[in-house]
Amino acid sequence: MKESDSPEEALSVEEKSELCQQRIGYRFNDPKLVISALTHASVASSRSDSNERMEFLGDAILGMVVCEQVFRSYPEYLEGDLTKIKSVVVSRRVCAKVSKSLGLEECLIVGRGMLKSGMPRSLLSDVFEAIVAAVFLDAGLEEARKFILRFLDAELRLAAEGHSIGNYKSLLQQLVQGSCKGSPVYRLVGESGPDHSKYFEVAAEITGKRYASAWGRSKKDAEQRAAANALAELRGEEPPFPNSYIQKLLNKAEDHD
Repeated sequence: MKESDSPEEALSVEEKSELCQQRIGYRFNDPKLVISALTHASVASSRSDSNERMEFLGDAILGMVVCEQVFRSYPEYLEGDLTKIKSVVVSRRVCAKVSKSLGLEECLIVGRGMLKSGMPRSLLSDVFEAIVAAVFLDAGLEEARKFILRFLDAELRLAAEGHSIGNYKSLLQQLVQGSCKGSPVYRLVGESGPDHSKYFEVAAEITGKRYASAWGRSKKDAEQRAAANALAELRGEEPPFPNSYIQKLLNKAEDHD
């Protein structure tokens, strides 16, 4: 591995390795594994020395563990439901969210260009998968399973409860009524796009408090996503459909035009 040419990096490779182990709550028997998991291709001496191979392995382990957990925890769900839940939990968005919550961007070993252009979300997603592989190689499948579920169990439960987008409003209604707070109200707070391809922004309100808004291709979809955001906030979690979600939707619309 090459020496990093970035003057912006205050931490050495060894210090980043130590910081990562502290933040993920796992101490490696072989510290070289965590260094490999943190090393991006932009600073590796060759592609095979970067974390790309570990990312490949970690993706497979992550998918297997999540599939098994969903299969065992929700025996009433059919194959289609299980597939939807798995695709949400192992998505780049969720993996990047976990990495960000752990502050792993400070641990990444990357080249100067990556730092100057801003840290892509894909890097945060990839490093989580690579660390999963590192834990597996260091201590085996059972330890990797514990590691994965420690960080993804809450995401898995949220995805399972709302595996159909039609469930979010119902779940929020049940939660609010159970706490005697009346019923959620959904407010249209914005629109974007031409008439033939319009997107709608909706926010859920409960007893006058407005929760994080969400965008959808229709008002109905926007309401469901707004309900999902409110559910997450009430549980002290990050909204699954932040305002940046509109950019993804608009990009999709442009691709289809």
